[in-house]
Amino acid sequence: MNVIFDLDGTLIDSAPDIQSAASTVLESLGKKGLTLDETRKFIGEGSTVFVRRMMSVRGIKDTPQTRTALHEDFIAQYAISVDKAVFYPGVIASLTLLKADGHRLGLCTNKPELPARAVIRHMGIASFFDAVMAAGMMDSRKPHPAMLLKTIEDLGAGPSLYVGDSEVDAETAVRAEVPLALFSSGYRKTPVNEIQHDWVFSDFAMLPAIVVEANRKAPT
Repeated sequence: MNVIFDLDGTLIDSAPDIQSAASTVLESLGKKGLTLDETRKFIGEGSTVFVRRMMSVRGIKDTPQTRTALHEDFIAQYAISVDKAVFYPGVIASLTLLKADGHRLGLCTNKPELPARAVIRHMGIASFFDAVMAAGMMDSRKPHPAMLLKTIEDLGAGPSLYVGDSEVDAETAVRAEVPLALFSSGYRKTPVNEIQHDWVFSDFAMLPAIVVEANRKAPT
């Protein structure tokens, strides 16, 4: 079975790294850096949306030129801010078990490609994934289903499960017609019962059993 993961808020809590990158950019303009709570609220819809929200909350006038310049500065900082992210408990054990059981693992994230690849290398998990799809590798981003569908295609098609933590991940799964296992301890902003999902889990030790059930229920 293909098991495709979101990254930020699902496998890793990367908010401290993102906060650091954003705060470096803001402070260079004489603005107050982001709080960790603000950072978590702004994550999920890609770096362009994140930068727009960052500008708005610090009263920076949103012009195309300013937005482009700040986005470029943010991405440059983001690509080297990899030392504060941490795994959610049980992630490595779960990935190891799923890989050993013969499942094909993929990554599908709205994190831009450069920082996405940098952080998975830094955290030593690149070898787990047979396919990686990040923002900028296609014209669209989640919740458009194209990124998830391309990840599945790159894994060789077949029965698939998406594992994510947010409203964006849920909408992506619905639009791609792929079942979702919702990690309830990530960056979601909505109560679990208001987010469409097929399974929900709060501990990665629960995920292998969900994959077994998803594989059993998958169309043959």
